[in-house]
Amino acid sequence: MWNDIEILVNDDTRSEQLSVCLGQECGSALYQVDSLLQITSSEKVSVNPHLYACSSRDGSIIVVDRSVVLLDSTGQALQLHIQFDTNVDVVGMCQEKQFLVVGERSGNIHLIHIPSKKTLLTKVHKGFFCIMHLPLAKTQEGKIIYKPTGISLQGQIKTAFISTEEYHSLGCQNSVISNLANKIHVIIGVSSNSTKIINCYDYVLFLLDAVKLQVLDNLLFVLDTENILSIWDVYSLTLIWDWPLIHIEEFLLTTESDSSSIIISKSLISDLSLMVFALPTMQQLYSLEVSVVSSLVLSGIGTVRLDLLLSVTLLYLTPRLSRLLHKHKFTEAESFAIQFGLDVELVYKVKANMILEKLASASIGSYGQEVLLDYVNEAKENLLKIQDSQFVVDYCINAPWPLYETAQEMLNYAKVVLLFCKPDFDLKSLVCIQQVLRAQARLTTFYGAYGLEKFSGIAWTEFLNNEDILKNILFQLEGGNLSCAQYLWLRHQADFENTFDEKMLESLLNAIHVTVPLKELCLWLKSVVIPFLRRVVPKGQKILAKWLEQGARNLELTDKANWPENGLQMAEIFFTSKNQDEMHLTSFGHDCEEVRRLKKLVNDLQELIDLYRKYNCRLALCDFEKENTTTIVFRMFDKILAPELVPSILDKFIKPYLCEHNLQKDELLLQYIKDLLERCRTRSASVFETAWEAKAIAVIGCISDTDLKFDAVLQIMHGAVVPWSGAVEQLVKQHLEMNHVKVKLLQESYRLMEMKKLLRAYGIRDTNLLKDKLVKYILKQDTPTSLEDALKMVEAYMLPTMEVYILRMIDLIDKERGEESLTLLKSLTIAEAEKVAERLTVWGTLVLKRKADNSEEEDFNIFLSVEDFGNPTLMSTLLEKHINAYETDKYLSKSRKEQTTNSKTKDGKLKKCSTESKLYRMALLLQRSEQELGTTLALRALDAGKVEDAVKICRDFYKNHCNKETGRLLFSTCQKLCHMLGGDVPAITPEDMNLPAVIYEMACQAATICSPDLLLDSLELCKYTLAAKEIYRQCQIENYGFTAKTTCFGGDKDPYEEWTYNDFFNEDGIVLDPQIILPVIYETISSLLPTSGSNCFLSLFLKYIIGQNLLLPARTPICAVLQNLMECSQCELALRLIVCSFGSCLQHGISNNMDLSLGEKLHDGNTLAEIKGFLIAMKQTTASIITTSIMTLLHKVFNCRLIDQDLALGYCAILPREDTFNKLWGVINNTWQNYRKSVALVGAQLAIQYGEAAEEKKFRELITDAEWGIQLGKFGISFETVFRQPPIRKKELIRTLVQNPEVGTDLILNYCRTFMLDSDAALQLCIETLLLKNANRNHVEDDSAEYSEKQSHYTLLARVLEIIPLLKSPNDLVTSLSGILYKLDPYDYETIEIVLKVIQNADERNTSIQLNQALSLLKHLESYKRISPPVDLEHQYVSEHMIPLSPASETRLPFHLIFFRTAQCFWNIISAELSEESFPTLLLISKLMKVSLDTLHMSAAQHIFQKKLKPKIFEMRNTGYTSVVNKETTKTVQTIQSYLLSIINPEWAVAMAHKIAQEFPTGPDQIQALKFCLRLAEKWLKNTTAEDESHKKAEVLQKKLYMQYKRSATENVLITYKLNTAEYLKSIAKPANLIVLLYEHHSIDQRIQNPTGRDYPDIHMAAKEIAEINNLDMNKILNKLLNKWLCPNTLPSEVIIYLLQSHPMDYSSRMLFAITTSATSPIGVNQLTFAHRSRALKCLLYLADTSTVESLFKKPIKKVKYFLKCFVYLAEFEVLNIPYTYESFHKSPKEGMIKGLWKNHSHEPTAVRLVTELSLEYKVYDFQLWNGLLQKLLGFNMIHYLKKVLIAITGIHSLWQQLKLFTLSWLLYLSASCPPSPKQIEECCECFVILCPVLADLDVIGIAKQYAQLDLPAFALGCLMLIPQFEKREQQIQAFLSTCNTETVLQQIDEHMNAGEVVAFASQIRSLILDSIINEKLYEKFLKTKYFPLVKQQLMSTHRMKELVNKTDDALLTKTESLLHFIFPPPDLSDFRTAESYFGL
Repeated sequence: MWNDIEILVNDDTRSEQLSVCLGQECGSALYQVDSLLQITSSEKVSVNPHLYACSSRDGSIIVVDRSVVLLDSTGQALQLHIQFDTNVDVVGMCQEKQFLVVGERSGNIHLIHIPSKKTLLTKVHKGFFCIMHLPLAKTQEGKIIYKPTGISLQGQIKTAFISTEEYHSLGCQNSVISNLANKIHVIIGVSSNSTKIINCYDYVLFLLDAVKLQVLDNLLFVLDTENILSIWDVYSLTLIWDWPLIHIEEFLLTTESDSSSIIISKSLISDLSLMVFALPTMQQLYSLEVSVVSSLVLSGIGTVRLDLLLSVTLLYLTPRLSRLLHKHKFTEAESFAIQFGLDVELVYKVKANMILEKLASASIGSYGQEVLLDYVNEAKENLLKIQDSQFVVDYCINAPWPLYETAQEMLNYAKVVLLFCKPDFDLKSLVCIQQVLRAQARLTTFYGAYGLEKFSGIAWTEFLNNEDILKNILFQLEGGNLSCAQYLWLRHQADFENTFDEKMLESLLNAIHVTVPLKELCLWLKSVVIPFLRRVVPKGQKILAKWLEQGARNLELTDKANWPENGLQMAEIFFTSKNQDEMHLTSFGHDCEEVRRLKKLVNDLQELIDLYRKYNCRLALCDFEKENTTTIVFRMFDKILAPELVPSILDKFIKPYLCEHNLQKDELLLQYIKDLLERCRTRSASVFETAWEAKAIAVIGCISDTDLKFDAVLQIMHGAVVPWSGAVEQLVKQHLEMNHVKVKLLQESYRLMEMKKLLRAYGIRDTNLLKDKLVKYILKQDTPTSLEDALKMVEAYMLPTMEVYILRMIDLIDKERGEESLTLLKSLTIAEAEKVAERLTVWGTLVLKRKADNSEEEDFNIFLSVEDFGNPTLMSTLLEKHINAYETDKYLSKSRKEQTTNSKTKDGKLKKCSTESKLYRMALLLQRSEQELGTTLALRALDAGKVEDAVKICRDFYKNHCNKETGRLLFSTCQKLCHMLGGDVPAITPEDMNLPAVIYEMACQAATICSPDLLLDSLELCKYTLAAKEIYRQCQIENYGFTAKTTCFGGDKDPYEEWTYNDFFNEDGIVLDPQIILPVIYETISSLLPTSGSNCFLSLFLKYIIGQNLLLPARTPICAVLQNLMECSQCELALRLIVCSFGSCLQHGISNNMDLSLGEKLHDGNTLAEIKGFLIAMKQTTASIITTSIMTLLHKVFNCRLIDQDLALGYCAILPREDTFNKLWGVINNTWQNYRKSVALVGAQLAIQYGEAAEEKKFRELITDAEWGIQLGKFGISFETVFRQPPIRKKELIRTLVQNPEVGTDLILNYCRTFMLDSDAALQLCIETLLLKNANRNHVEDDSAEYSEKQSHYTLLARVLEIIPLLKSPNDLVTSLSGILYKLDPYDYETIEIVLKVIQNADERNTSIQLNQALSLLKHLESYKRISPPVDLEHQYVSEHMIPLSPASETRLPFHLIFFRTAQCFWNIISAELSEESFPTLLLISKLMKVSLDTLHMSAAQHIFQKKLKPKIFEMRNTGYTSVVNKETTKTVQTIQSYLLSIINPEWAVAMAHKIAQEFPTGPDQIQALKFCLRLAEKWLKNTTAEDESHKKAEVLQKKLYMQYKRSATENVLITYKLNTAEYLKSIAKPANLIVLLYEHHSIDQRIQNPTGRDYPDIHMAAKEIAEINNLDMNKILNKLLNKWLCPNTLPSEVIIYLLQSHPMDYSSRMLFAITTSATSPIGVNQLTFAHRSRALKCLLYLADTSTVESLFKKPIKKVKYFLKCFVYLAEFEVLNIPYTYESFHKSPKEGMIKGLWKNHSHEPTAVRLVTELSLEYKVYDFQLWNGLLQKLLGFNMIHYLKKVLIAITGIHSLWQQLKLFTLSWLLYLSASCPPSPKQIEECCECFVILCPVLADLDVIGIAKQYAQLDLPAFALGCLMLIPQFEKREQQIQAFLSTCNTETVLQQIDEHMNAGEVVAFASQIRSLILDSIINEKLYEKFLKTKYFPLVKQQLMSTHRMKELVNKTDDALLTKTESLLHFIFPPPDLSDFRTAESYFGL
C-alpha cells in the first residue's frame, strides 16, 4: 500500500533536495530537474505500481495504484490522501479546488468535497458517464447537506451514460473527445486480437488496440498495444506516419512558442529513456534516462513532470546563457548569444520581463517619477529590438505603465507593430489586433471613469485584467461615485450583458449609495439600466419595481425638502423609459404584483403632488394611502388651525379640489362635521376639549343647503360637551329662531341637552342609565330644585309625574318633614292628590306592618288601699305632689339640655320614658280627666308667668282632644290671660308672639267646642278680644305678614274671598301706644267678664251681688279707652267699642231688672238708681260719640278712592235727613273733575228710603252722566264738556266715540238711546271712520307706536259686519263705500277686503264690482310676498291718485292695477314676480284673472332660467364644473320642465325649450335640454295627424333638433374627454370618421409606453358614447379598424393594442391567436401575411399573460417568442419576395441562409438591413460579410440604423479588427448625427461619441468643431474631453472655454443631456464648466441665474469656500458677503408663519 508520502521542496525554500539518481543526459542542457515528492509503500512491493497524474494551476494529483494524493498549486503542501478499493484510472478537480472526481477501474465514480474530505456522490457504470447540473456552488456554500450516500444531491443533478456494450464488446483502452466539423466525437481505443481496424458509429470512433490517444489540430496520435506510435488524419482516418522501430511506452504532446514537440518515454533494457522530438520532422532534441517506474504529465505550457518525483522545465537556452540571464548580465548574455548564434531575442525578452518586474515593484513602492520614467524608457528601447510582434503586443498590453500617456503610447506602438509589420493578417494577428483594440478601449474607459489622477501601473493592470467589470461598477456605486459607474456601464455593458442575471441585479441595486444625487440616478436608470434589464433580465423587473418603490418611499424621510416630487421622479422612471424590448413594445410585467404596487405608488404620488402644490395640503404618504377623495378633504380642513380662515381656504384650495373630483360641497362639509365629532369622541382627549367646536361652526357657516346646515347643527348639538360653550349656544339659538321644518328636531335636541346639563349638575354624566333611577337619585339629593328638576326629567322623557310626587313625599316623610309633604300634596290637583294619597296610604300601611309592636308599660311604684283610693283629698294631694314634681323637673331641665333615657324591657326592646305622659297616666289613675289636669297645668303655668307653656297646653288639647272640656280649658285660660294683662301681672311672653291675636284665637276655639252653658260667655269674650286684637293691630308698626288679594272671574269667585276682599273702608289713624292702650282694654274686658270663684266663671250680665253695682268698675277703663281712641282719630274702633260696651251695660241693667217690682225687692233703691243713672249718662255720652264719629267717618269714607257705599249708606241712615242730603250735595258740589257716582247712588238710595222723588231724579241724572263719564273715561274720552248738560249737547261726542277704536257699536247705540240721538247716521259715520282710519294708518311709516294701535282687520271687519244689521237702510253706505274703494291704497289689502266684504254684506246688487272675484284675488295676494321692487307703472299710479307709496309695496302687489286695469298692465306687474316659489300663487291669480296661461308658463320658464340657472352657468365656467345641475338646481330644472310641459301650444313649448337650450354651453346640460326639446317635439308630432298643417312643421323641427342634439352630444363627448381640438371638431358631422381619428390619437402610444401618465383621454369611452349617440355599430367599426391597421406600415402596434383593450381579454386573445395561426383574417376577407401575423402575435404577447399565451399555443412562452422572431423575419422575406415558410426558415442553416441572402440581394437596402438583423440575431460575425454590411449601410446612407448596428457590435471584439471601416463608420455616423433638428438632437443624445469602442482612432476634434458650428457647445466640449493626449486635451478645452458661453453649455446639458447614454457623461461636462466658473471668478455673472445653486454646490464639494471668503479687497469683500448671503440665505420666517397660520406646518 502506497501510503508513505514525503514532500521534497526546491532550492527556493532553502531546504535540502532529495538526491535522485538520474541517468545519462543527451542533447542541449535545456532542462531543469527538481525533486517534488517521494511516495513509498509500507508493504513489500512485488510488481511495479500503476501510475497516473494530472496537474494544473489549482494543484497536482498523483495516483499510485489505489492511493490518491492531492498537492496544492505550489507542490509544497499535502491537501488530501485517500485509499480506494481498486486501482484508480482517472482523477480531476473542479469548482476552484473544492471538489475531486475519482474514477476506479471497477467502474465506480466518486465526487469528493476536498475541504471536508467527504464523499458526496458514488455511481457505478461500465462505459462513459456524464454528470450535468451538479450544484457545486450551492454545495460549496453549505446550502446542501453532505451525506455519505449522496441522497441529497440525487434530485439536483442530471446524468447521462453511454454504455460501450451497445457499440462493441471489446475492452476500452483509452478515449479522447474531439470537435470535428462542429460535431463532438468520442474516440475510443478498444482491445482486439485482430489487426488494426477502425470502426465508426454515428459520432463514436472505435480504434482497435489503441492504448493512448491525443488530438492536435487535425492530427490523431495513437499509441497501440505494440508500443508503436502512429499519426492519423482525424477527418479521413488515414495513416499519415508511424514509428515502428521505436518502442514507445508513453508519449505527450506539448507546444512551446511557435514550435510543437512530442515527448516520449522509450523502453530500454532495464530503464526508460525520456526523449524529446520536434514535430513534424521528428528531430530528436533531448534525451534523459529515467526510472522504469515513470509517467509523463503535462503541467501548463512548457512544463513536463516526470516520474512524479522530478520537474523538468524547457528553457530554450543553453545552460550558460541561462545562467547569465539568471544573473541579469544582459550585456554579456547579448554578446554571448550573438557570439554563439543563439536566440538573441531571448535576451531582450528576459530583460524586458525583468524591467516589467521592476515597473510592477516600483508601482507598488514609493519610487520617484524619474525612476519610473527611466524604467519606461529602458523598456521602450528594449522593445524596439524585439521582432516577435506577439511578445511586443503582450508586453505593451500587460505592462504596468506608470503614466496614462505612456500606456496610450505603448498601445499605439503595439497597434503600429501589428499593422505595419504584418499587413496581411493571419488568424493569430487578428487575435492580437483585437487584444490591442480591447486594451485601448479599456484605457479610454479608465481615463473617462477615473481620470489621470488615479492612474497608476497597478491600477491600470488590475483594470485591464479585470474580467468582471460589473464588480467595478458596484464598487463605484457603493462609494457614491455615480458618474464613474455610469461611464463604466456605458463603455462595457456588452461585457457582462450575457451573464447578467437577477442576482447581479439585486447586487447592483443594493450597491447604489444613498448619497447618489437622485436626479442623475433617475436619469441613468431611466435611460440605460431599465431598458437593459427589460432586454436582458425581463424577470428582474419585479425586483427593480420593488426597489424603486421602497426607494421612493424612503425619500420622504431622507430628502424631505424635495418630497414628494423626488419620490415621483424615482418611481415613475420604471414606466417612462423609452426603450423597448425585443417585440418593440415596452412590457411592464402587467401580471406582477410588484409592478402593480409601483404603479399605484406613482398614481398616489401624482395626486400627493397636486395636494402639496395645488391645494397646499401636506400629508404623509402612509396617511395619504389610507385616504380617499372625501377623507382628503377632511384632512385639508384638519390642517386649518384658525377657524376664521375656513371660508377663505375653502374658496382658495378646497373648492377647486371638490370641483376636480366632482364632490358635492355641502354634503361633504356635513360628512366632515360628523367625522370630526366621531374622532373627537373616540380619541383619548379631555372631555372638556372644545377646540373643534369653533372649526365645526365655521364649516357650518360655509354650508349653503339649509337642510344640510340644520343636520350639521344637530350633529354638533349631539356631540358638544355639556354644558355647551357660548359659541355652540349661540349657534343653536340662531337656528332655533329660523323658520324651518327641522327646527322641531333642534328643539328636541335642545331639550335633551338641557336634561344632560341638569344631570351634570348632579354629577351624572352617563345618560344611558334608567330614567326612573335618575329621578330617584335627583330627589334623594334634597336640593331646593330637586323636585323641579325631577319633574323636568319625567316631562322630557315622558314619564308619569305622579311617581315623582310619591317619591318626594315618601322622602319627606322619612326625614320627618310632614308639613312639607302636606304642602306638596295640597299643591296638586284634586285628581293627582287623590292618586298620590292613595299610593301613600298603601305605602304607609306596608311600612307600619313591617314595624314591630312596641307597647309602653308604666309603673309608678305606688301602692294604695281601697279606702285610700276612694279618698278624694288623698287623691288630690297625691296628684298635687306629682304635679309639683313634674313642674320641678321640667323647669330645672330648662337650664340644661334635656336628656333622654333609654331602658330595656325584658324582651330586649327599647322604651322611652316620658314624665309628662306618666303624669297624665297618673291623673287618669287618680280619676282626673286629661282636660282637668290640663286646666290645672295651664293655670299653674300662668300663675308662674309661663304664658308659652299655657298656650302650648291649650293648643295640644285643641289639636288632640277637641271636646267641651277642652273648650272650658281654653275659656279659662283666655279669661285668666285677660285678667293678667288688665292687672299688668308680670309674665314671660315670647318675642315673636302676638298675644292679643293668640287670645282671640283661643277664645274663638273655645266658642266652637264649649258646652252650651258657656257659649254666651265665650261669645262675649270673643267680641272683646277681637276689639283688643284690632286695637293692638293699630299699635303695630312692624310687618307681621299680609294677605294678597287675587283676582278671580266668573264662576271661579270664592264668596268668602269676595266678601273678605270687597272694597271695605279702612280708616286711617294715629298709631296707638300699646303700653297705654292694652292694659286699659284688657281691664275693660276683665271688668265686663269678672271671675267668680275658682270653679265658676260667669259674665257680667249673668252675675248679681246684692248691694253692689258691678257696672261701676267698667266705667273708668271704658272712658280711658274711648278717650285714647278719639284722640288718635281711631273713630271706627271708638264707635265699635262704645256701641259694644253700652250694649253690654244696657244688657246687664235690663237683664237684672226685667220686672221693676221684682227688682225693687231684689235690689235696694240706691243700687237701682245708680244703675239707671249710669246707663242714662252712658247713653248721652254714647250718642255724642256716635254722632261725632259718624260725621268724621262719612268725611273719611267719601274722600276715599273707592267708596264703601254700604257703609256710607249705613252711616247716613243714622244721621238726620236734612243733614244727610246737605252733606251729600256738599260732597258732590265740592268734587272737581270727578264723577261721584257712588255718592249719587248713596243719595238715590237714601232718597228712596225717605220718599224724596225730586231728590231721587236729580241723583239719577247725576248717576247717568257719571256712569257715561266713567265709562268713556276708560276709553280716554273726556265727558267733562257735556257733564250735567242737556241731551242735545251729547251729540257732540258721537264723532269722538266713532273715532275711538275701543268704542264698540253697542256703546254707540246705547249712547244714542240714552240721549235720544239718530243711530243710522252715527253707525254709517262709524263704519266710514273705521275704514278710512284703518286705511290712513297703512300710509304711516314703520312706527311701532302707530302699528301697535292698528286694529286687526279681522276685528275691524267683524265690528263693521256687526254694525250693518243695525242699519235701517244700507243703500247710502254701499254708494259711499264704492266710491271710497277706488281711492284706497292698492297695497292696503285689509281695508280693501273689508270694504268689499262690507259692500257684499250690505247690498251686493247695488254695485258693478265682481265682489267674489275681487275677494278671491285678495286672498291670493295676501298669501303672496312680493320678490321684486315696484315697477314704473306703480309709481305712475300712486302719483296720479296722489297717494304716497306705501312701504307695503315692497312686499305686496297693487290690487287696483291687477284687478281694474288691462292684461298688459297685469303682465307688467306679474312678469317680474315669476319664480319657483311664487309661481303656484301667480298661476292661481292668472287663472282667476282669466289671462293666457301659456304666456305665464313661458314667462315663468324664461324668467326662472335667467334668474336661477344663467348665473350658475357663468359660475360654472369660472369654477370648472361641467354642469350646473346639482342637488340645489335639480328642483329648478324640473320646475322649468314642468312649466314647458304645461304649455298647451306645442310650438311655443318647443320654441321656448330650444331657446333655453341655446343658452347652455356645450355640455351635459345642453344635451339634456336638447333631449327635452326632442321630447316636446315628439309630443307635438304625436298629437298631430298627417293631414294637419302643423304635422310637417313638427317633423322638420324634430329632424333639426335631432341633428343638433347629435352634434352637441358628440361635441360634449369630445369636451368631456378633452378631445375638443379643431381637427376632431371638424369631423363631428361624420361620426364614423371621427371615431377612426380618435383611435389615431397621439396619447394611445403614450399610454402604452407610460401607463402611469395622467390625463390620458379615454378613447374607448369617447368612441363608444359617440357611436351610441349616432346609432353606429361600434363592433363593426372596431373590426374594420383592426383589419385595416394590422398592416405594419400604417400605425404602430400600440394603436392595435389599445384598440383591442376595448374587448374582453379572452375575446382579444382568441382573436389574435386566430390571426396568428390562420391564413385568412377572421375579421375580414384579407389574406394574412407574416406581417399581419407578426403584429398580431406582438399584440397578443403584450396583452395576455404568460399562462394565457401558453394555453392558446400549447407551447412554452419561450417557444412562442421564438415564433414571433421568425414571423418578423419572414415578414421581411415577404417584402423581398423570397418564399419562406416557418418550417423552412426554422430548419435552414442560418449562416448559409444569411450569406445567400447577402449574395443575391445586397443591392437592396431592405435586404441589407435584414441581413444585419439576422447576423446579429444568430451571431454570424464573418469578417467579409460585416465588412460588406458596413460599407452598404454607409453607401445607402442608413445613418440612423447604422447607430443601432454600431452599438450592437460594440461588444463583438472580433469585428473591431476591421479597424479602418469600423472607425470610418463611427466617424460618418457621428458626423451625420450632428443635428439640425430636435429629432436629431434627441438621437444624438441617445448615442454620444463616448459609445465608440475605437474612440482613440476618432477625430474627436473635428467632431467637436461640427458640434460647435451647429451651436451645440455642450456636445463640442464633451468631444474635447475625450481627446487622449493630456496636454492637447487641456489646451483645446481651455481654448474652447475662453470662447463659449458657459451658461449656454449648462442650459444645453439640462435640455439635451438628460436622457440617453449621454447622461453618464453630462455630470462630467457640468463639473468642468462649474470649475471653470469658479476659477475665473464669474460669480456675479451667475448670481441671479438658476445655475448659481450648482456653483454653490461645486464650491462646497471641492472645499473651496475658504478661497472665496479670504479676500482682502474691500469691494470684493462686499461682493463676497453678498454672494455668501445667496449661498447661505437666512431662513424665510414669513413663509413659515404663513404656513403655520394656515395649516400649522
